[in-house]
Amino acid sequence: MIIRNFQPVSINSAKKDTLSIIDAGLGAADPRLYLQKIITHNHLVMPGRKIDLAKYHRVFVIAIGKASSVMAGAVDSLTHIDGGILVAPGIVKMPNKKFKIIRAGHPLPNKNSLVAAKMIIRFLDKTNSGDMILFLISGGSSSLVAMPDGITLAEKQATTDLLLKCGANIRDINCIRKHLSKIKGGKMLEHLRSDAVSLVMSDVVGNDLSSIASAMTYYDKTTFADAQKILQKYRLEKLVPKSVLQHLSLGVKGKIPETPKKAKIRNYVIATNKDCLDAMKLRAKDLGYSVKLLGCMSGNVQDLGPKISKTFSCKKMNCIIFGGESTVVVTGKGKGGRNQELVLYVASDLSKKCKDVTVASVGTDGVDGKTDCAGAIWQSHQKLDAIQRYLDQNNSYNFFKKHGGLVFTGPTGTNLMDVGLVLRK
Repeated sequence: MIIRNFQPVSINSAKKDTLSIIDAGLGAADPRLYLQKIITHNHLVMPGRKIDLAKYHRVFVIAIGKASSVMAGAVDSLTHIDGGILVAPGIVKMPNKKFKIIRAGHPLPNKNSLVAAKMIIRFLDKTNSGDMILFLISGGSSSLVAMPDGITLAEKQATTDLLLKCGANIRDINCIRKHLSKIKGGKMLEHLRSDAVSLVMSDVVGNDLSSIASAMTYYDKTTFADAQKILQKYRLEKLVPKSVLQHLSLGVKGKIPETPKKAKIRNYVIATNKDCLDAMKLRAKDLGYSVKLLGCMSGNVQDLGPKISKTFSCKKMNCIIFGGESTVVVTGKGKGGRNQELVLYVASDLSKKCKDVTVASVGTDGVDGKTDCAGAIWQSHQKLDAIQRYLDQNNSYNFFKKHGGLVFTGPTGTNLMDVGLVLRK
């Protein structure tokens, strides 16, 4: 079981079922499940394409993201790898010394993010036509590898922080990132001298490759003008550093080249949030529930909460399953995360119409916001005392710490967004 702890220690049958269903979703996020189907007998087998890895003089791995260590370890066990680079947000322990490992910043880039970018570029510059690069891309890559263009690292950090707190969705955030970077939006591949393939774990609703990891190994569908409009949309023009506005303005005027608009290598999405939801659906049905799949959702938690609640019928042995990635507008100084807040918004709405209901939402990466938990679980017998005060302060963590319901997994070594459910036993 991936879920290792929750509050309170006592557990009833509905909570046991909820945790079992969530656990099925987390288990389905394991990259090894998908890589072992793709890499077999020294071949990379993809839809409509089969690549013989043995024909290359050297095969390297460049793994970036929250799943980088698991993905790199899996690939290394499935075929011969000569070496590579691994960039992750946490402490990484690999069984061998083939990989140069960099622990970089997330959700904000740091100095090690710059080190990682320079190291990858130097590595790519030294490859040749007899080599193959396997890019292994997963959630968190945009901040882990950074090389700001026209602005400083501090200015990039400040801009990213504003975007994360204003409720911007990941597509909008990554549009800005791509147009303030020397490597994102496919620019990094300008240094590629060999064959390459990118295997991607999607952490973006809709699985748009031009948005996942800020299209580091793909190409960009957005423009400098789009980036300007996004700042206006979230009213950030007067808040971001002036250098950001100046750089985007130069791009709009054509004084800075646009991001690449054509793919240089093949990119394959190998796993998505839907894989997690399908596993949860099967587990819920095995437990005897009637199941409705809401699918991969996005939007502000304040809007998603009532939307999810309205789809629930309150019938016994009924379950709705949802996933995706919500957003939060941070105005308070409390402690929390989008999953914890979403549970509170769903609970607040459901408490008015249903009895004996359980609500849960967790991040498949095991981290919800700047907290040590993956998300939360709430049952209708729990009090919702002063819930609005907690929500106004973005203090969902301390609500659940007081009343019980925090779910802990620890870092899972993967990321396919969030998974959640509502059920009545």
